[in-house]
Amino acid sequence: MAEHFENRVKRLIKAGKKTAGAWAQLCSPISAEILARGGFDWILIDMEHGPGDLLTLVTQCQGIAAAGTGAVPFVRVPWNDQVWIKRILDAGAYGLMIPYVNTKEEAVRAIQACKYPPQGNRGIAGSPRAAGYGRDSQSYLKRANDEIFVMLQVETLQAIENLDEIGKLPGLDALFIGPMDLSTSMGFFGNPAHPEVQAAIAKVEAKAKALRIPLGTISGSWEQAKGKRR
Repeated sequence: MAEHFENRVKRLIKAGKKTAGAWAQLCSPISAEILARGGFDWILIDMEHGPGDLLTLVTQCQGIAAAGTGAVPFVRVPWNDQVWIKRILDAGAYGLMIPYVNTKEEAVRAIQACKYPPQGNRGIAGSPRAAGYGRDSQSYLKRANDEIFVMLQVETLQAIENLDEIGKLPGLDALFIGPMDLSTSMGFFGNPAHPEVQAAIAKVEAKAKALRIPLGTISGSWEQAKGKRR
């Protein structure tokens, strides 16, 4: 992996392109490979709500790579935790979605956990899968800070209130709205279609546009996805 470590999704977004991904929760390298052959730019392996562990993560990353389509593995981590982030990146994730980030301080902690020193505090090892099992570790170590994609989830009104600070942080690549948690935090349990929730989502969209930070969210159908690609 390390010898050719380049994050295609980061290139597309920097060029102003839209990207699309698929959620993977089955812990299966076969299903991950099938998704990677479906024309998606990234496959999101969900370790927050999915049942997978680090070993099933590795095999899913291998399945995505085996597809040979250029799709890259993203991972939603279980929590904003430095150790989890380190181990998931070492397994070969090209990008991370970090849930429930509500303050500037929490955002800084998440971003720093994704970066090697001096930009962050990610622990260094030359032997993991991400570094080619030691075959080309120097290449990976030099490129990882620039290539790893860092995406923070907006899931509460507190996060929305702090978005002007969060969205300006160096090292942040994108924001991602979590509509189910956002609606629940607003008192509308599992009802993201509620008008007040939709108004909050529109506020996030406006702030992200003003900050010029890429923004994503989940879609339940192709029609919803097409409506969000704007």
